[in-house]
Amino acid sequence: MLFNSYIFIFLFLPLCLAGYFGLNHFKKYRLAQVFLLLMSLWFYGYFNPGYLLIILSSVVINYAFYKGMSAFPAPERKKAILIIGLAANVGILVYFKYMDFFLSTCNQIFKTDFALLHVVLPLGISFFTFQQLSFVIDAYRGEVPGYNFLEYACYVTYFPQLIAGPIVTHDELIPQFRDVSKKQFDWENFSKGIYLFVLGLSKKVLLADTFGNAANVGFADIGGLNAAQAILTMLSYTIQIYFDFSGYCDMAVGLGKMMNFTLPVNFNSPYKALTITEFWDRWHMTLTRFFTRYIYIPLGGSRKGELRTYLNTFLVFFISGFWHGAGFTFLFWGICHGIFTIITKKFKSFFDALHPALNWIITFGFVNVAWVFFRADSIRDAFRLLNRIALFRFGPIGDEFLSCFKLPELVYLVKRIPFIQNYTYLLLLAFFAAALFIILGKKNAYERMIEFQPSVKNLLSTSILLVWCVFSFAGVSTFLYFNF
Repeated sequence: MLFNSYIFIFLFLPLCLAGYFGLNHFKKYRLAQVFLLLMSLWFYGYFNPGYLLIILSSVVINYAFYKGMSAFPAPERKKAILIIGLAANVGILVYFKYMDFFLSTCNQIFKTDFALLHVVLPLGISFFTFQQLSFVIDAYRGEVPGYNFLEYACYVTYFPQLIAGPIVTHDELIPQFRDVSKKQFDWENFSKGIYLFVLGLSKKVLLADTFGNAANVGFADIGGLNAAQAILTMLSYTIQIYFDFSGYCDMAVGLGKMMNFTLPVNFNSPYKALTITEFWDRWHMTLTRFFTRYIYIPLGGSRKGELRTYLNTFLVFFISGFWHGAGFTFLFWGICHGIFTIITKKFKSFFDALHPALNWIITFGFVNVAWVFFRADSIRDAFRLLNRIALFRFGPIGDEFLSCFKLPELVYLVKRIPFIQNYTYLLLLAFFAAALFIILGKKNAYERMIEFQPSVKNLLSTSILLVWCVFSFAGVSTFLYFNF
């Protein structure tokens, strides 16, 4: 189920809030948790009920690993269970997400003829697999207290963070399920939550999908792009993925807030970063935390010399690229980020001596170029688009690209402004200017939620945005991170 859908806004969410708080009001705490679990499973299985078997099996198996470690506390047995647990989780992820990639790559390199499995990728499998990997590893380390199965199942399947994060650790969410003070409806939390949810919804519906349509036009006809169109195509995807993922993160945290749960911040104005390291401290923060805690530090982190530090850094970004998708474009994207991160670490004194504005230009420029490889259908296509920019052969912007920014409601308004004759380029400029201003010149939605105070002004602005988004649902797409 999508957050940006009629069934979620008008049926699922009201029913979920009413049922959860209603049962808690009558102190039916366990029944309320069962209700939340069932609603989360409905949310997950809405598009394909077959997904439920996968996620429920994963939950049962991983809880069994946890209980097995408790039942057999001897170090050698716990380690054996850990190894089996890691192999099972990674194996499931490899089968569903990467098997066809491995087979097709093998066919290309070795001229074999393995039949592709065409396995349907379950939604959010990378997210709930990593979440459970962290749980199994923490259980092995003795960092997991006693949880019953219902608590664990709710932790994994809790619908706001199930499909695209944040990757929540058990100690961040399960204690909140147990907190009786969080089980009663709270108007202040609800108002802050719905405010953040609507801000995230508007990012997705009004901005991310608009720029996404433009990016699709450009990437579909790379050979026909001039330099201006290629630059705008690159920027369109850079802006699309920002608002798409930022919007989801805002909605997830907002939904949690409505239910009195605090989810970890996963997105903190990453395009304001002055270095690539700072970018990764701000972008998909819980994924960075996962890789740091469970891969980088166990590999030795920065404790085993400079060369080993660089190798560990490279491996983390290589894995990060592969985590994002089964394709050479994602691997190349991860490798580029790894190399640039190593360069900035190696020459830290050089970058520190630069003016902050120049550091930002270097970082933002690199991120833009790297996103081209992330989005393109092939590495060859990515280089073709970058070559279009490098040739510096500028020309007019195509009508198909410009039409992406002609939202009917905006065209209706602009046509009624007497002194505006040609609004085509005006809408294009307005969208890019507004997007960059929001990205670079405004506080992010989470910061604004913290400062939020209920008022008539906030009520009107939030209501207008919500209505505008709802009327735009017919043309919206799924979130980009659903694919990862």
